[in-house]
Amino acid sequence: MPILKAKIRKEKAKKTRKKGKIPGILYGPEIKENIKLEIDEKELEKILKESGLGTHITLKVENKNFSVLIKEIQRDSLSGKILHLDFFQPPVREKIEVSVPIIYEGEAPAVKKGGVLVKNLSEIELKGFWKDLPKEVKVDLSKLKTLEDKILISDLKLPKGVEVLRKQDEILVFVAPPEKEIEKEEKEAKEGVEEKVEKEISEEKTPKEE
Repeated sequence: MPILKAKIRKEKAKKTRKKGKIPGILYGPEIKENIKLEIDEKELEKILKESGLGTHITLKVENKNFSVLIKEIQRDSLSGKILHLDFFQPPVREKIEVSVPIIYEGEAPAVKKGGVLVKNLSEIELKGFWKDLPKEVKVDLSKLKTLEDKILISDLKLPKGVEVLRKQDEILVFVAPPEKEIEKEEKEAKEGVEEKVEKEISEEKTPKEE
């Protein structure tokens, strides 16, 4: 688990930023009073490359360690510079909900046959005890061998006790037919409708025997 050092902040956020530090705050149900922090910008950027929102880190404040989640990052809308961070210490005996990124690994054999890979989700909502929650969910694309294959939410491998906050039959990723084949199917469907309409018109014009 990554370790990020922080100091207790005694100044206002604006003054902290002028010193080249990033202001932050630590809170949680087991923390009686919110703790104001200041963090080194370079050290923070290094941690963020390894982690992200909803992932676990060890926050070392002075001589005390806190197991926390990076809950929120506020950035300048123009420069993208980090303005403030929220660190959340989850309850030990209570399940929480987080969104984690989905990492698609490998290659889908069906794509080599001309298919088009379609990813429906880039992140997924999970629920569980914070110590059990993964920082990411990996999906093996090599299972998509034909155009009929697809990977569902129910196919995900998650740690024991962690549940997905989505329907189990929801499609996560699949391989669509080549564009030419789709155009051919659409054309055939369109021609089929036109033939049906022409047939109905022809039957209406034909005199009926009494």
